[in-house]
Amino acid sequence: METIPAKNIVIKTKKPAAWFGTDYNMNIYRGCTHGCIYCDSRSDCYRNKSFDTIKVKEDALRVIRDDLRRKVKLGVVGTGAMSDPYNPLEQTLQLTGKALELINAFGFGVAIDTKSALVTRDISVLQDIKERSPVIVKMTITTAGDALCNKLEPHVSSSSERFAALKTLSDGGIYCGVLMMPILPFINDTEENIRGILNQAKASGAKFVFPAFGMTLREGNREYYYDKLDELFPGMKEKYIRRYGNRYQCTSPKAKKLWEFFKNECECLGLLHDMQSITRQYKMKYTYQQLTLF
Repeated sequence: METIPAKNIVIKTKKPAAWFGTDYNMNIYRGCTHGCIYCDSRSDCYRNKSFDTIKVKEDALRVIRDDLRRKVKLGVVGTGAMSDPYNPLEQTLQLTGKALELINAFGFGVAIDTKSALVTRDISVLQDIKERSPVIVKMTITTAGDALCNKLEPHVSSSSERFAALKTLSDGGIYCGVLMMPILPFINDTEENIRGILNQAKASGAKFVFPAFGMTLREGNREYYYDKLDELFPGMKEKYIRRYGNRYQCTSPKAKKLWEFFKNECECLGLLHDMQSITRQYKMKYTYQQLTLF
């Protein structure tokens, strides 16, 4: 296990562009072994040459405790933006689980991004946090079926396992939903895939599905992605090069049509799909409590 030094771990987010209303970011781990072929965190700009090796921030729990203690304002701590907090090392190290206990002890809320069913291990502490502070779990799911999932995201919980985890969380009273991203051009950008994700999300108790109909490509992850396309989808790389060149934003050519389809399906199923509404809903109870107290 490799470690890296860290003076601070719980860091204030930039406003007003905070992801789902988070006030702070927390990344205990650096790097990932999920092997997702499209991962933007592999990009050169993040200066992580050994991305496929998970590194742990030194003395993480003490640093997190001291960071939380120094905060003058309570808020929601987001985790999972750069490295999944429930990677394989977490199974034994339990740093994310213990960090959640600290978040609870200091009265903060939490917003989790993950692709791992391991998050259900910490449902009891999430329930404790929820008693007085906002909690949201966003499960990234890009494919309705496991076969394509195993190609795109080979070393992570399967789509069916993630939907099952959502059901466990929802049944336990945790506000949760799906990050349906990225929807890769020419690969999973179909109405059939989107309908499958939405129907399973609803059946699993998800309250929302937040999408991105496209992906990003820049130096580092572009080369890796193209190598994987050659391996898994022969001829697909050339299709990307012809359409996108060296473009950073690679929007699905079906994006407009898919968005309308997605929005109509969400409305039929009663699923929220915009960040502002999702943020308002998971924080609503606590905003009301604060106003009542005031």
